[in-house]
Amino acid sequence: MAEGARGEWVALREDDGRAYLLQRSPGELKVKGLGRFDAEKILDGYSTGDRIVVGQKSLTIVDPALPEARRNMSRRAQVIGAKDSGFLISWMGIGVGSKVLEGGHGSGGLAMHLANVMGASGTLVSVESRPEHAEVGRDNMVRMQSFMSEFPEWHLIEGDLGEVAERARGICDNFDAAIIDVAEPWVVVGEVATLLRAGGRLACYCPTTAQLERSWNECENIGLIVEWAGEMVERRWVKASKGGVRPGNQPMGHTAFLLIAARVAPDEEE
Repeated sequence: MAEGARGEWVALREDDGRAYLLQRSPGELKVKGLGRFDAEKILDGYSTGDRIVVGQKSLTIVDPALPEARRNMSRRAQVIGAKDSGFLISWMGIGVGSKVLEGGHGSGGLAMHLANVMGASGTLVSVESRPEHAEVGRDNMVRMQSFMSEFPEWHLIEGDLGEVAERARGICDNFDAAIIDVAEPWVVVGEVATLLRAGGRLACYCPTTAQLERSWNECENIGLIVEWAGEMVERRWVKASKGGVRPGNQPMGHTAFLLIAARVAPDEEE
């Protein structure tokens, strides 16, 4: 494989999956877990697929993708992880060419998963009310965009989700899906639902049962059909020292309650 070009992003991956993102650029940089070095000099003569030693670590050079982007993202707000992101994307039918509204961008964890499946023909509109969170999320998304060959048209609107409907509608006439991750989803469900096409789906990410119940009630009050509500639970397994495999020592992986509702066409007039 040909040696990479200056400015190209690469990932240095440990055998256990941990990875470090860096650009082939001159000048010393500090990479947490690897130390200080000049990336252009240390990568000189190496290509994707080669093994390289940096400090005391033996690493494989790989093309960066979503897993490497997530492992290296900056975090300020709690992010929606792979477990819940994957479920939402699958259940809501989000894919290439989709138009999606994300309410509560935070550090960009969910947005990165969405961008990974939407392709260049998709449109993602993210809304974030807190400037300090928007800054971190924007940086994560811009970095991911710089090494992805297919990245959706992405817009970041700073403001309250319940007050930016017209700005969002100015980007897309309607949306295929909307995912709400704010403290009081039920307050904005009605406004967000007006942005969905008939058949479009709305999801609420609710850390507590009280939030889930109030969001559920509000969805039904405005005529949405609740298709699914519950939680995704994750449990990892490990190899036992004396042979076999067993559940790991970490607790069951509950993160939040999810609610998915659909906008249906109005009743036919008699």
